[in-house]
Amino acid sequence: MSTLTQPEFVLGLFEAAPATFSSLRQLGKESFYAQGLPALKSEEYKFTPIAKKLENSITEFSPAEQVTISAEQVKSAVFPGFVGVVLVFSNGYFIPGLSSKTEGLTIHSLSAEENTPLGSIADAAKDPFTALNQATFVNGIHISIAKKVSIESPILLLQFHQAKGGQVISPRIWIEAGDFSKATFIDYHISLDDAPYFVNKVVEIKGGINADLTYHSLQQEHNQVIEVSNLVTDIQKDSQFTSTQITLSGDMVRNNLTLNLLGSNSVGNMYGIYLLNGKTHVDNHTNVDHTIPHAESNELYKGILADQSRGVFNGKIFVRQIAQKTNAFQQNNNILLSEDAIINTKPQLEIWADDVKCSHGCTVGQLDEEALFYLQARGIDKITARGLLLYAFAGEVLDKIEVESLQKYIVNQIQERLGSNF
Repeated sequence: MSTLTQPEFVLGLFEAAPATFSSLRQLGKESFYAQGLPALKSEEYKFTPIAKKLENSITEFSPAEQVTISAEQVKSAVFPGFVGVVLVFSNGYFIPGLSSKTEGLTIHSLSAEENTPLGSIADAAKDPFTALNQATFVNGIHISIAKKVSIESPILLLQFHQAKGGQVISPRIWIEAGDFSKATFIDYHISLDDAPYFVNKVVEIKGGINADLTYHSLQQEHNQVIEVSNLVTDIQKDSQFTSTQITLSGDMVRNNLTLNLLGSNSVGNMYGIYLLNGKTHVDNHTNVDHTIPHAESNELYKGILADQSRGVFNGKIFVRQIAQKTNAFQQNNNILLSEDAIINTKPQLEIWADDVKCSHGCTVGQLDEEALFYLQARGIDKITARGLLLYAFAGEVLDKIEVESLQKYIVNQIQERLGSNF
């Protein structure tokens, strides 16, 4: 019996791939065949047996078809109070008729063009799921922000997912921002039912000089979803890029984030919160590459784990020999609310320069019983007191979300979770 680690298992995806981007797809296919899906001994997926999970959960390893989405579904899915641009997707297919427009923002379906430099930032040779997406993505979108354009309203990527005709969804997003541009994106996935499916997403962001870009990701799909997300960005001179990753649910989720600091005075910020219960498994892998002097990176991920959930954090900071005057900070903090909850955390620094300021660390602990007692002694019941302490722990990351409607929505979701399931 063949297993998922054998390339033959994904032949259906390769056969269903469109004829567009033929050379790009061939390169992705070759890269995937060279790597295969990660085995249990794979160092990069050491604590996340995703091949086994896919084998046990996905029976139709073929592309999901586009699902009909109504304007009412879009309206009900948008956060209360949200004001901005809404781009709608159905199983990775862009739906222009339900999407809004704004000046300075150009949007094209990738199926209509072949000269977009896909794969120039996300390297298929470095990750088998990036390679698989590159070889088999069906649709996708090219978002372009003009030079010197500041889009003050956030851009919501509203992605509806459902297993239909297949259980594999492969979103592909290419974002190109001109010099001196500014924009904020919100990537939000929504499950249309409870059937299992696999999301294999690749997002490439090419920022210009003095650009200011923010990318918020909210994962709140149902608990049978398996997802691998690869977000890769190039950060140029005098530019800033900020990523916020919020994971509230899923079966097994792997988030890969890579920031390439390519210009002096560039800044990369990475923030994340994962709030896990049940048997949810979330693996956050980050890579920051300091390639030039006078650049800065800041990273803070926090996790709250209950029941039999499992978290993985692996953060890597590379400082190349030429990258003097680098300032890099990395921290991962976790609270375990159950004896059965597990966290594997591994912050890493690899420094080849000698004039740098770099620090990294991690903590794993439980709730402060003295603080809990203090609150209870002042008339606050135990559940509310525990929720307040946990919310205070997560608040440092939540404060990084500057879109008010998104922040309020996430705060409400977390407060509901902390007041009931936790």
